[in-house]
Amino acid sequence: MVRAAAQRLRDLRRRTADRRFGIHLFASAAVAATAAVPFGLLLVLVEGHWQPLRRLDAGAARRLNEAALEHPAWTSTLRFLSDRVWDPVTLRTAVALLTVWLLYRRAWRLAAWSAATATAGGLIGLLVKIVVERARPSLEDPVAHAPGFSFPSGHAMTATISFAIFLLVLLPLVPRALRALCWGVAIVSVLGVGFTRIALGVHWFSDVVGGWLLGLAVVALTTWAFEAWRADVGRRPAGLSEGLEPELTGAHPEPGPSVRNHHGGSVRD
Repeated sequence: MVRAAAQRLRDLRRRTADRRFGIHLFASAAVAATAAVPFGLLLVLVEGHWQPLRRLDAGAARRLNEAALEHPAWTSTLRFLSDRVWDPVTLRTAVALLTVWLLYRRAWRLAAWSAATATAGGLIGLLVKIVVERARPSLEDPVAHAPGFSFPSGHAMTATISFAIFLLVLLPLVPRALRALCWGVAIVSVLGVGFTRIALGVHWFSDVVGGWLLGLAVVALTTWAFEAWRADVGRRPAGLSEGLEPELTGAHPEPGPSVRNHHGGSVRD
């Protein structure tokens, strides 16, 4: 009787945690655009046409455009990286495939976190672009063109969110000796995306920084929601070096209800 009561209490705790997880996840996504103080400050400076920032943007765009014109082979490489390897469609497709794999692994809440983080990032970035309506750089001899508004950089924001998802999901499956390499690849990729967008003359420097900051805000808040769920179900906090769910390496990535076996004990679903 005591064991059955304890099991009912655990199952009730898990169901309550699931409800709190959903509330935390979608509430954090809703406030992600206004939660990051650095991004908010940058947005104010962009909207206020702060002269030091405008000079920095113009100077970076001019110098990199001159370098791109002088080195066409280098420019072609940047365009390939920006339009193929690090393109938002490519990265979002990779995140979608990762989410499907998580569903196959029955890591339901980790899959929900991955999908919600990527979706929230895309929608928030689009909303900010529409509100700010910042024009892209206008250069005398451009080497590339891009449609839509400029702030924040969708490429930079998508890369930040996508590589954060890859790291936080897959790190438990990576040997510890290789985890530093994975972090290095992710950081270089995110920085590389920003550099290509400025060098190709399709974004201002502040657009790229804004994309990085807003992407980090979205990931930080949805990650907080996931950690809140882990705490609610009694799981230990996972450090960044371990990924969001270290249990992904096991047969049962997430806690589930228990059922009675024919010996009177309990087993996991």
